[in-house]
Amino acid sequence: MSHRTRRRTPALPLMAAELALASTEVIARRGLMMAFNQCSPLEYQRMVLEKLAAAQSSAMAIFASGGLAGFDALLAPWHRRATVNARRLRRRK
Repeated sequence: MSHRTRRRTPALPLMAAELALASTEVIARRGLMMAFNQCSPLEYQRMVLEKLAAAQSSAMAIFASGGLAGFDALLAPWHRRATVNARRLRRRK
């Protein structure tokens, strides 16, 4: 059985910078996919569902902390999804 290790979330300034770069890359790659008519229905569905899931995770972080969640807890779901998407779309040719 494989054992996964949890990565520590990066510091807030680094997380914000990585989020900005990864989201810009994802938007550009998906835009090109749409322009060349290579965007699958699954990819369109992912665009919506991942945003809903990230918003839900951020909301749960706020509610779980009683409204005292830090910005890093709020940005973490968006950061995680954007960086994973950037890696996935980078591999796609």
